[in-house]
Formats: sequence, C-alpha cells, structure tokens
Amino acid sequence: MTDTLHDDAPFWLESIHHQGTAAFNPDKSYQVFRNVKDFGAIGDGVTDDTLAINLAISSGNRCGEESCGSSTITPALVYFPRGTYLISAPIIAYYYTQLIGDARAPPTLLAALTFEGIAVIDANPYIPGGYGRQWYVNTNNFFRSVRNFVIDLRRVPPARSQGTGIHWQVAQATSLMNIVVEMSTASGTAHQGIWMENGSGGFMGDLVFNGGKFGMWVGNQQFTARNITINNADTAIFNVWNWGWTYQGVTINNCNVGFDVLTGGTSPDQQGVGALAIIDATVNDTPIFVRFSKSSNRTLTGSLVLNNAKLCRVATAVGIVGGETVLAGGTKTIESWVQGNVYRGVESAGQYIKEFIPAPKKSSILLDSSGKIFGKTHPQYEKHPVGDFVSVKQCGAKGDGKTDDTRALQTVFDQYARSKIVFFDAGTYVVTSTLTFPAGSRIVGEAWSVIAGSGSKFQDVNNPQVVVRVGEENSVGVIEITDIIFSTVGPAAGAIVVEWNIREPAGQQGAAGMWDSHIRLGGAAGSNLELGQCPPGRTDTAPCMAAFLALHLTPKSSAYLEGTWVWLADHDLDGDGVSQISIYSGRGILSQSEGPVWMIGTAEHHVMYQYRLVGADNHYMGLIQTETPYFQPSPPAPEPFKFDSRFGDPQFPLSLNVKSSWALSVESSKRILIFGAGLYSFFNNYSQACIAGRNCQDKVFDVDSDSEVDMFSLSTVASEFQVSVDGYGVVRERENLNGFASSVTVWST
Repeated sequence: MTDTLHDDAPFWLESIHHQGTAAFNPDKSYQVFRNVKDFGAIGDGVTDDTLAINLAISSGNRCGEESCGSSTITPALVYFPRGTYLISAPIIAYYYTQLIGDARAPPTLLAALTFEGIAVIDANPYIPGGYGRQWYVNTNNFFRSVRNFVIDLRRVPPARSQGTGIHWQVAQATSLMNIVVEMSTASGTAHQGIWMENGSGGFMGDLVFNGGKFGMWVGNQQFTARNITINNADTAIFNVWNWGWTYQGVTINNCNVGFDVLTGGTSPDQQGVGALAIIDATVNDTPIFVRFSKSSNRTLTGSLVLNNAKLCRVATAVGIVGGETVLAGGTKTIESWVQGNVYRGVESAGQYIKEFIPAPKKSSILLDSSGKIFGKTHPQYEKHPVGDFVSVKQCGAKGDGKTDDTRALQTVFDQYARSKIVFFDAGTYVVTSTLTFPAGSRIVGEAWSVIAGSGSKFQDVNNPQVVVRVGEENSVGVIEITDIIFSTVGPAAGAIVVEWNIREPAGQQGAAGMWDSHIRLGGAAGSNLELGQCPPGRTDTAPCMAAFLALHLTPKSSAYLEGTWVWLADHDLDGDGVSQISIYSGRGILSQSEGPVWMIGTAEHHVMYQYRLVGADNHYMGLIQTETPYFQPSPPAPEPFKFDSRFGDPQFPLSLNVKSSWALSVESSKRILIFGAGLYSFFNNYSQACIAGRNCQDKVFDVDSDSEVDMFSLSTVASEFQVSVDGYGVVRERENLNGFASSVTVWST
C-alpha cells in the first residue's frame, strides 16, 4: 500500500466511486453518500451554507421531525470537503446519519455572529411549541456519528447561550471523534462545547475543547469518554446527572474547575450524578479537580473513583461547593482514591469511605508506554490514496439484501486482504455460509454496511455455525473493522454471528480491533425478525430465534473493541419505532481470550448472558452496559435455548432463584479490570411494576470463587442482589440506593 500523499490531496472518501444503496428503501434511487458541495455548500467562510448542508442531510424522505421514531432504511453518510462552512442555524443530524469531514484537513463549521439555535450540530431538536417534545425518543436515538471537524463558536458573542457546539442527546451506537471546539475565553462567557441533557449512550473520544464556560455539560444514563482534552474553560466538565459515567484519559489544562458534580439523593426523584469513574487523568494549573455540590455520605450519595490521576498545581483534589476540602491537592499522583461504598469478596456489609485504597493490579499488556490504559483511535486511513481501496460492489457483490454474496465477498478477501483496504459500499450483504476475514484485512463500511447471515446453515441450534470468522483459528496479524453491522436473517438459532480468532502481532497493541461496528439482531427491515413475525407473547419461539451466540472471543485471540454495541432488538426500529418484539438470542459476548482485551461497548437482551468470561485473562472493560430481556422470566433462562457445555454456558439453578439472564458472569478468569458497569433490569414479563420494589430479577452479576476481578463504579437497576459469588447473593441493592440506580463504588474478589 502507498504510505504518503501530497498535502493537498483529498481524503480518499471524497474520491472513491460511491455506489452504496439502502437495500430495503422502496426508492431505488435513494442516495446514501452525499457531498455537501453537491447540494450547494461553498465552504468559503463567507457564504451561509446552512440551508445547503441541511438539504444534503434531509433529502430523500428521511427519518426526521415527527415522521418516524427511527428507521434503518434511510441511512446517510454526509461528507464535508475541507473548507470553512458558515453556519447561522443548527445543522440537524437526522437519525442513522454519519457526518464526516475530510480527515486529512478537518473542515471548520463557523458559527455566524448572528447564529440562532440550540447548537451548531443538533442530534435531537426540540419541537417549537411542543411542550418539551423532540424529534426522537432520547433513549432510542441510535446510529449516528460525527467525526473530523473544527467547530468555531468565537464569533458568537460570549454572553449568548447559543454558543454551543453540539447538542448530543443520544443513545447507543453513537460516537463523536476527532473534533475540536473553539470557544470564547472572555470573562462571563456562556459558550459550551457539548450540551447533553438526557439519553442512554454511548461513546465519544479524541475530542478537544478550548475556552468556554463548559467544555462539556452532560447528563445521560451512562457513557464512556476516552481521550478528552479541555483547555482554558471555566469548568471543564459539568456533570448534571447519570447512573454511571467513565472518563478514560482526560487532560485538563488551566481551567477553574475540572469536574463540577451535582450530588443527588437516594430516591429516583433526587437523581444527581450517581457514579463517576475517572481513570488516567492529567490536570494542570486548575485550582479544583473534582467539586461536588453537596457533601456526600451513605444517604446522600456521590460515588467517585479516581485512578492514576496526575495533578500539577491543583490546590484541591476533591472539594465541595462553598470551600470544604475532602482531599487535598498539590503536585502529585493519586494512584487510587474512592468515595462511596466498598465491598470485598463474600462480605455482605460494605464500608462507606472517602480515602485511598490499594490500586488494582494492571497487566502491562493492557497499558501504553506511559502506564495508562491503552487506547487507539478509530482508523480512517487518511494517509492512503483512493487507489489503496477495493470496493466489494466493484468486485461483484450486490449488497441488495437478497442476493447470496458469500462467494463474491470471500473472493475479495482471498485476493485483496493483504494488499488493499476493503470498502463495503453501503448495503446489506447476505451470506449463507461462513465468511472469513483473513489476517491482514482492513475493512471499512459506509453508513454501517450490513453483513447478514441467512439460510439453513445457521438454523440448527445443535450444530451452530459461524457467520463471520475474524481470522482463522490461532492466526496472528492485523485486522481492523470500522463502520460495519453484523446481523442475521431469522430464523437463525444456530448462528454464531462473529467468531474472533485473530491475535495482534507482538509489539502492535490494538492491531486486532473493531471500531463503531455493531452486532444488531432483529428489529430492522430485512431481518425477518420484526413485529409482524415476532409480537410479544408469541408462544411459538422457533421462527423468532435470532442467534446462538453474538460474539465469541476465542482463547488465543486479542481484541480492541471500541464503541461496539451487541444488541438483540427489544423493539422495532422500522415501523412505528417503538413497538416491542419478542425475539431470542442465546448468548451475548463470550470471551475465553487470554488477552489483551479492551472492551468499551454494550450487550443487551440476550437470553443466558450479556457478558460471559470463561478462562479469560487480562481484560479491561469500561463502561459496560446491559439490559435483561424484557420477557424474562417467562420463559425462564435458558429457554428457549438449552445448556451447551461446548460453549461454557452458565448454570441457571432454580434452587438459587436464577431465572433471568446474567448481565455479567465470570468463571475461572483472572486479571479482570472493570471500570464502570451499568447492569439494568427494567421488566419482569414485560411489566415494570418490579422497578419500585427493585426486584425485577434476583441476581445480575456473578463471579465464581476461582476468579480475580476488580470492579469499580458498579450501578444496577432492580436486581435484588448486585453481586453474587458462586450463585449466592452477596451485595444487596437496597443497601446502596443512589437515585434511580444503586451504586457500589468498589467490589473486588
């Protein structure tokens, strides 16, 4: 492959021939790729480009204001060539949209002096006169990404609240990356980089905020943020509410306050920031690192974990509004300090503390050269010319959601895996037998290209078959997967959707990885697993089996998984976008990997478990978020599947009242570091009456007595026990009430 380009060469995405399609859109002329300049945008910094950009996003009868709750049949990749685009009103990021700037020279979105609106980019607009109603349900606002931009707010008068970069009220399968927000540094500025008041996410990373009142003003059920830099803001990050949030790799320079945290109470109507976990922070010349609105205690909670925080000229490490100091600052490194309820092993009585604790052991293979948890940015191949790419459609694949593309796709990989970057033009590619990505493969989708396993080979629950094999067994090499969805066409009771065998070469951390790629089972057009086939309460489950196992990390593999959502649909994304469905996937993520594994993602609604670690080693997981299937315990787990010892299935002993899926089950595993977990149970046989009693299920997180686990910042909803050991409940949820959820600050074996 070519390694260099002339400085003025365009990003390959601009030059490649675009022939992607939306397989299930009735309009066969529907356009997936849109260059904003083709719709009239100029990018000269003088012409107002707002209307042209919004036309590029909205054209094609897309899923917008009150027209639908969600849609998978109207995807769009909206591309911005290099330049400066003058913006006078919000750019509306429609559902299922990727907004992508030139990665070689990120374009600038310049807010005009007269800018009016909630933010330069708005992911969920409020409806005028709608009494708080919005375009999308915030917790279902999936599938959207914004990357490679400079957002410049400095022309907006400092005191105007319209000076906001991004209104990012989103849920899962969403990402922000490679974005710089420039804001006023004037005294009294009201500018803010991100405003997020609600939602259920999600991942963001590789962001820089300069100036402003707030770099980030955020409230969301749960989120993970990696590699965030904030310079010269009044408050770097204002946390208004959450159940759990993990910050990994935060740099704060010359701000007045690093983290401002609103503290709530123990009842749902007092929800503030439930749990905050900060790992690998660097804070310079900032008087206060973390500041709570109220002093915390066991009944006025504010769970906080600080791990490997390097302070330089920081007077107060942890304080309270009004001046009280909880932890003194200075120039030092905080190896491990916590505030909240701490448990160990089978002890059922926790201790509320505000103090240093022994730092967890971290395997060197999980760390970068500076001693921080390793992270790797979503590859975009900006140094490669368009000639380094090969299109699967150009090589004969159809991607129309009905043609068997197995042979065409395998031929592409067999011929080009080690010499070209494989570009999956937008579409749905049906495979009827195992598709193998050989070592050396680099794979790029377009608006989440879909690979869907279909047919008889994936229907035998007693003889499960792999849909996509990532590397041959015990293979070593580079594999990078970006912007792909893996799926099935039901029924598919015997589908192992992704089997991950590849191991990174020695000395190449994160060389085997997946970014902004998801496993989505059912709930979408073409899946044959929608409301019409699988309504709630259907007693014949066979036609509604979506998968045997979603993701399997095999023993010799390694994996870097960032922004990976492994979702069994609980509702239809097409149709009305909200109707619940009953479909069944036996298992979520099974890891038998000896590591290293970095896992930043979620798994939801699978029958037996969302995460299962068996014989695993050297894992970093944060923030993992799960939901128990809404129909359980009717039928009880593992029904309609059966225990299968070949895949290390957990037991479901009725004697221990285990009737619903495990959010996380760990067996014979060691060196497991979990830095943030939201493990939720919202239903019991589709009823939410159990939430008030916090007893939708009995147990949710189980570790056997042979494993080594360090869990920080655990939040659960409506499971009577938050932690069990060998199936026996240990930590009761009612002992750790923290707003709507319950939080354990530390639990370790």
